[in-house]
Order: sequence, then structure tokens, then C-alpha cells
Amino acid sequence: MQIWVDADSVPLIAKDLIIKTAERTQTMAIFVANQPIKLRKSPLLVMTVVPSGFDKADDYIVEQIQPGDLAITSDIPLANDILDKGGMVLTTRGVVYDKNNIKQKLNMRDFMDTMRGTGVLELQEMSGQKPYGDRDKKAFADGLNKLVR
Repeated sequence: MQIWVDADSVPLIAKDLIIKTAERTQTMAIFVANQPIKLRKSPLLVMTVVPSGFDKADDYIVEQIQPGDLAITSDIPLANDILDKGGMVLTTRGVVYDKNNIKQKLNMRDFMDTMRGTGVLELQEMSGQKPYGDRDKKAFADGLNKLVR
């Protein structure tokens, strides 16, 4: 197993948890982004910089991931593609995406995109994500501990 991190938007706290988990379990963690992210020197930590562009990091992760690998992402279409390749998906808020819940998430995402695109939802009606807090950190840490041994 390897851990693939969609690193463009991973919170610092989650990044630190991924690093600690990788080192504790001797599991390779590959951080993929279109800009370098500081990582401490370790043979278990890899920073892969992809060219700038829409979904370049996502495409790279999908190309490289193997069945049984874990991806850390909140990107629902990316999660779907990873699941199609036999990977596992955990969000930085501790949600595990699987074949049983990803289609519902995709449908809701597409529905909300349509609502925004048609102007039915005003910008002020879209609350976005809450700040990353202690509950998120604990849920993510628990998820990592269950999936990476």
C-alpha cells in the first residue's frame, strides 16, 4: 500500500498526520501538487510536482494509483476514479468514500453545480466548508489508523 495525497488543498494539520502515519507504519506517502510542498527528508515521503493545469494532479494520481492504495482527497470526481481503479479514499475530514456512497456524492455535487450555474443558488447561499477543526482532525486520524496499518 502507498498513500497518495491530493496535496494542493490538504490542511497542514492533516499533512502532519499523514507524515506521522507514513513513518509509523513504514508506508510510502506521495504528495502530488502543481507546486512544491515542504516535506521533511525521509525515504518514505515523496513530493511530486506536476505541471500547472486543470486536474493535472488528479490525472497523475489516477494514472499511478494501484488497487489497495489509499488516496487522501476531498475531490469527489477524483475519488470516484480512484475507487474505479480499486483504491481506497479518505477525506481530510475522516469520511471514507466507497462504492456505496460515491455515486450519491457525485449526484449531489452535480446537482449543486447545476443550481449554481442556473442562478437558483445565490453566492451568499453557498456556505462552503467549515474551518478545519479538532473534530475533523480526530476523524481523519481515526480513519488513517483504520486504513493504514
